[in-house]
Amino acid sequence: MTGPRLETARLILRPPVEGDLDDWAALDADERLTTWIGGPQDRAASWRGLATVAGMWALRGCGLFSVIEKESGAWIGRAGPWTPEGALGTEIGWAFAGAAQGRGYATEAARAAMDWAFETLGWAEVIHGIDAENTASIAVAQRLGSIWLRAAAEPDGKVAQIYGQSRSQWLSRPAPAHLHG
Repeated sequence: MTGPRLETARLILRPPVEGDLDDWAALDADERLTTWIGGPQDRAASWRGLATVAGMWALRGCGLFSVIEKESGAWIGRAGPWTPEGALGTEIGWAFAGAAQGRGYATEAARAAMDWAFETLGWAEVIHGIDAENTASIAVAQRLGSIWLRAAAEPDGKVAQIYGQSRSQWLSRPAPAHLHG
């Protein structure tokens, strides 16, 4: 899959490829890691998810990035634009492997994806649909400068808390105190 390659101090973000499936499926199989994103899935469902993201890149010119840790070269998660049919808005989402959590990678990857979405895709707003009990993701959204906007029902009927910000809010933000928050 061709597409943009974004780099941060510690990460490489690129469109997913079929070779990411083992790590993608390992994340999807973990009950704890998937609590907020629909629960565990088997490998076949993970392949369909990876193929959906690859298809989104082909059809919409954006999609979740595979996130690679520069130091190790390891696939550590996925983050980026999520705009399927019926989406609640122009969303930047994230999901990371257990070993990558608590290290600021979600904030770092989402920050790069938001820069790209506002600059390249011309988005007017970025949202993050988050379960009300997912305090870790709410903290990431807040570190990004996003604020609570509303509650909204997702296509599956589950209510998500929508955090977000406009392009002008993003562009007028102060420089982060550190990039690994």
